[in-house]
Amino acid sequence: MRAAIVKEKGTPPVLGHFDPPVVTEGHVVVNVSAAALSRVSKFRSLGMHYSSEGNFPMVAGMDGVGTLEDGTRVYFAMPAWPYGSLAEQTMVSEKLIVHLPDGVDDVTAAAIANPAMSSWAALVFRAGFKSGQTVLINGATGASGSLAVQIAKGLGARKIIATGRSEAKLQALEADTVISFDMTAENGQTSFEHALMPVMAEGVDVVLDYLWGDSAIAIMSAVAKVNTDRATRFVSIGTASGQESIPLPSSILRASTIELAGSGGKSVSKADMLSAAKGVFEMAAAGKLTISTTEFALEDIEAAWNAPLTPRPVVTV
Repeated sequence: MRAAIVKEKGTPPVLGHFDPPVVTEGHVVVNVSAAALSRVSKFRSLGMHYSSEGNFPMVAGMDGVGTLEDGTRVYFAMPAWPYGSLAEQTMVSEKLIVHLPDGVDDVTAAAIANPAMSSWAALVFRAGFKSGQTVLINGATGASGSLAVQIAKGLGARKIIATGRSEAKLQALEADTVISFDMTAENGQTSFEHALMPVMAEGVDVVLDYLWGDSAIAIMSAVAKVNTDRATRFVSIGTASGQESIPLPSSILRASTIELAGSGGKSVSKADMLSAAKGVFEMAAAGKLTISTTEFALEDIEAAWNAPLTPRPVVTV
């Protein structure tokens, strides 16, 4: 079968022939129709993610959309090694598939699954979000952050505050309040913290953070300084700022009701992730969740692999 094959750790995939999967107990073969490229999918495929198998050659891609033998459309995740989603067929655990509703097409489902699922899981399962709460989304201009704005609105947030580095992109979001920042400017962190103080004084129930780094410190500092009795659950989802470590003073935690949590592959169960995927697809089918995409044929895997992640590159098979 045609497949995008990673031959050695750290090398991009190339189009080639790979033996088709032979189904084993507890697994199903999926005829792949579309697979999106996300940051985590690319790093996992290259053997540079904690969930990587580490053995090569293998087929790239960690999730996608396709059909079962009986024609049922499904979303699938984490194919069994050495198979991936960027091939004509793959093999996946029967426990790691979600049936797709009719109202969402294959390309949209493939593109929206990973970024929206992570946002849904963080909001619902790690932050314990309830309808009527106020949510601040730090890094809202990226693919995951912009979807998080839509998800929070769809789940009934009373108020959505979006922060990020691009004023123009923030204004395009359906958020109630937007706050832009520039951490490269002189006193950028302090300026951002001051801009946050009024919204923090009103109370923020949940912070979804895709950036970490200086902007995360500014948010937590603002929470501590307004000193409300309202608990704020701060959920770290990613490190798009490039700053893996931050100097977090103990005083911020001691002087506030902030609660820190993380959301990712090892802090959310597979069952909850699939539940999140089901919710995402239902919201997309209802027209409440959209994402911009760029389509590539499997034969154009090199161009797809090097394309920007926004709009989301989707490889069709």
